[in-house]
Amino acid sequence: MTAMSHTAIFVRTFPPSPGKEPVAIKDCLDIAGEVTTSGSRALAGAEPAIEDAEVVRRLTAAGCAIAGRANMHELAYGVTGLNSWTGTPINPRYPQLMPGGSSSGSAVAVAAGLVEFAIGTDTGGSIRVPATCCAVVGLKPSFGRVSRKGAHPAVSSLDCVGPFARDVATIERAMAIIAPDWSPVAASAANPRVAWYSPDGEAAIQAHVRAQAAACFALVDADLPLFTQASDAGLTVIGRETWNACGHLTETGLVGRDVHDRLLMSAQITDAQLADAEAVRQSFAAAVDTLLETFVAIALPAMTHSVPSLLEIASTAAPKPITLACRPFNLSGHPAIVLPVGEVDGRPVSLQLVGRRGEDEKLCALARQVPIFSKGEA
Repeated sequence: MTAMSHTAIFVRTFPPSPGKEPVAIKDCLDIAGEVTTSGSRALAGAEPAIEDAEVVRRLTAAGCAIAGRANMHELAYGVTGLNSWTGTPINPRYPQLMPGGSSSGSAVAVAAGLVEFAIGTDTGGSIRVPATCCAVVGLKPSFGRVSRKGAHPAVSSLDCVGPFARDVATIERAMAIIAPDWSPVAASAANPRVAWYSPDGEAAIQAHVRAQAAACFALVDADLPLFTQASDAGLTVIGRETWNACGHLTETGLVGRDVHDRLLMSAQITDAQLADAEAVRQSFAAAVDTLLETFVAIALPAMTHSVPSLLEIASTAAPKPITLACRPFNLSGHPAIVLPVGEVDGRPVSLQLVGRRGEDEKLCALARQVPIFSKGEA
């Protein structure tokens, strides 16, 4: 493993390839001949990958060059982006705030202008949270829309591979490469009916994000039954599946303390708790489908609480529900895109739009109607 830059954006960089577009990929995606460490010292001695992950193969076949393996929260099992082994990428636009995780390096590489787009993964908000923290656009595709072959962990019922970019058009360009059946939609209808849902959170963030959405769409307040239960159920499924994939690494003594302790907590999840979570998954997915029969999308904040500072997230205070608004849509499998729409008290906030399963193209077309906030602009 080569030395990292002082900002720890990459755990490994590759020489430039003239004439090819540089792209950053998260360190949990295989590159042939490379060790996939998933940001963990415990995997540094693993065997190199035999072949490229499917998404890497598609990128290189399309004329892209892998600029580097983007840093991440260890084992993709954390949402702050802090990593005691590989270092923590500095949030380019808000250096005092956490970069977000687990796809921290991918978001930072885009926000810093090192690449036009980057690839991350999202199991419970791991694309949408860092996109919000770094004020860029991030898409969690419909579950199964982008191949997970060569992604780690290998088995997941929630995880999605998806892109980061600074605008929606580049998100769509990236999806046209990594999703083989992508078929762009020219435009969405003017003044479309969109459901607004308000999960628990800070009133100022709710008001700001709602106002930005109302300026773009015919917004109608709506209820989304089982939302809170779905968020909790998502944690249960994530915990069980991550323990199944990574629990054995706790025996190495090489896993960072935060992830080590969270894994041991996940080991306590019972079969009965998992069964209850799966029942919530089925009911919540049906509730989302029903709401989307009436509306073209659901709008809500991507993060319901202020993005924490590095100091706040490292303190002993209980962490805020960072992924509260994201996890339910991993559980249901619906596509979700986050769009930076401004600041509240000097910290970035994003609008999340959720679309019908399999209709990612229509969701992106709808997202084009939202003006993207750039730090420094009025």
